[in-house]
Amino acid sequence: MNTHLHLHPDVRTALQNGEPVVALESTIVAHGMPYPANLETARQLEFLVREGGATPATIAVANGQMHIGCSADMLESLASEEGVWKVSRRDLPMALAQKVLGATTVSGTLIGADLAGISVFATGGIGGVHRGVSETWDISADIPEMARARVAVVSAGAKSILDLPKTLEALETSGVSVLGYQTDEFPAFFVRESGLTLPHRCDNASQVARAMQAKWDLELAGGFLVANPIPEEHAADPSLVQTAIEAGLEAARSAGIEGKQLTPYLLQFINEVTEGASLKANRKLVEHNVALGTAIAVEYARLKKAS
Repeated sequence: MNTHLHLHPDVRTALQNGEPVVALESTIVAHGMPYPANLETARQLEFLVREGGATPATIAVANGQMHIGCSADMLESLASEEGVWKVSRRDLPMALAQKVLGATTVSGTLIGADLAGISVFATGGIGGVHRGVSETWDISADIPEMARARVAVVSAGAKSILDLPKTLEALETSGVSVLGYQTDEFPAFFVRESGLTLPHRCDNASQVARAMQAKWDLELAGGFLVANPIPEEHAADPSLVQTAIEAGLEAARSAGIEGKQLTPYLLQFINEVTEGASLKANRKLVEHNVALGTAIAVEYARLKKAS
């Protein structure tokens, strides 16, 4: 085992026994929500995984190691401490070398999950191609990481602050298999519809698990994006979200905010404009994705044992 990889005992035991494990990111804890809502959400997500019959593995960086599964004390630190690093692939070497406390992004979490042999990762929404990409070349590291890691990522599509048509094109070019879960349309994070048709649809966890098995039995590199729309009762008003996004992008440009700081800034801006409605929607969509991710992990573990 790599000395920079630390598996929580529960995660290690589950993996050794071929039992289902679901990876969870820690950026949502450190940077995605205010305290204490972030800690409450992290605990609830781990509870949902256990309730669904799998072992949760919240991934983070601390003391020179990637932690595949966090202790209760580490979750508390990630949620409450100042200066927690936001760790993507490019940041990982320095975060490990300097032994800082770091929260992994989608791409960082994918690295940890893939190294540990975890096949399912549930999150809120992935990053992708940012608006104005022709000027900024701002494309999230999430896309090339999904093209490398043999992990199925369950999310509510891509964050609605992005250029969604270009994000789907980039996913296709990278060979990431995008599956609409009980939908033919690409969901847009807080909103169920984007107007973008998806090439493939699955209507239950078994179908997703069989697709995973088929891809990886062929030794094809890369993973899946399972696009799971936010439940209708929790979806935001599309016009309100779009207005907030446009205002947030303009405010960010005026303030010179870009790069890794842009997404958390915009999410906070949208939350303020919507008077907290977007934060509630964010929590509900993540819980919805974790429940589905757990069902997929359970089914995939069953298939592997049977094969």
